[in-house]
Amino acid sequence: MNLRPGVPADVPVLIDLERASPTAAHWTERRYRQSVEPIREDQRRLVLVAEAAPPASAPTDSRSGVVGFLVARHLGAEWELENIVVAPYARRKGLGRQLLHALLAAARETNSESVFFEVRESNATAQKLYESAGFQQSGRRKSYYTDPPEDAILYRKNLS
Repeated sequence: MNLRPGVPADVPVLIDLERASPTAAHWTERRYRQSVEPIREDQRRLVLVAEAAPPASAPTDSRSGVVGFLVARHLGAEWELENIVVAPYARRKGLGRQLLHALLAAARETNSESVFFEVRESNATAQKLYESAGFQQSGRRKSYYTDPPEDAILYRKNLS
């Protein structure tokens, strides 16, 4: 498995992966393009792309070895995990955990105090991953998600 920074050429693949994951945050192409472009110095994004040789069971339309990605935003003393996606055929192999640990390492390198995010209430698999990495539930946002309407569970991990 290789983790590398995302680049503009990755955007179509990121969109394809995200569309194959109903629990992912669904973004526009423009938003993905903005995430891989340099932005203000006081507001930094981390886009990590996970590459691996696609298995024989991968869809035949897989256009690259990209099997997952993570997008996070650095906000002062905190990082917000904005999106994390693993291809359906690559799940349950530790890739989500590797992406999450890379974000935590980046947060520690910037001397950040915490990492936070929200997750769909129905996404028990993601919640289990986050809790096993030391994140704790810190709140709830009623009807935060649409299509379908659903509460968001807030998670936070303090790093200090």
